[in-house]
Amino acid sequence: MTAQTHPVDHELVQAAADVARARCRGDNHTVAAAARAQDGRVITAVNAYHFTGGPCAELVLIGAAAAQGAYDLDTIVAVGDRDRGIVPPCGRCRQVLLDYFPALKVIVGEGHRTRAVPITDLLPESYVWADHQLDAD
Repeated sequence: MTAQTHPVDHELVQAAADVARARCRGDNHTVAAAARAQDGRVITAVNAYHFTGGPCAELVLIGAAAAQGAYDLDTIVAVGDRDRGIVPPCGRCRQVLLDYFPALKVIVGEGHRTRAVPITDLLPESYVWADHQLDAD
């Protein structure tokens, strides 16, 4: 683990918190995510809970970003409904985020311990899917 931190994008945290307050309702939508694309746009999404394991907000956000033509994300954060604050990505999301965006920064922590860290710090010694693909040559 590099323990490298980056400045926290407070506007991004606020965007996720605003979506969580406005759009998360009941048990189906309990977490909102916000990401900043390389071009500066902010994309937001909410989870789609289902007992079969519906997608987390971070995974919904990847699809929403692609639908908007944002394929390079710089930073992401997830925030829980009912003012639960920042929610760190689950293991599945960490792996997917690493595979899609290996240079991504993730905002984690709470209060004065909020920080933006490289996704690689959240999944050290990880399996990188792209490293194990056969070349199409």
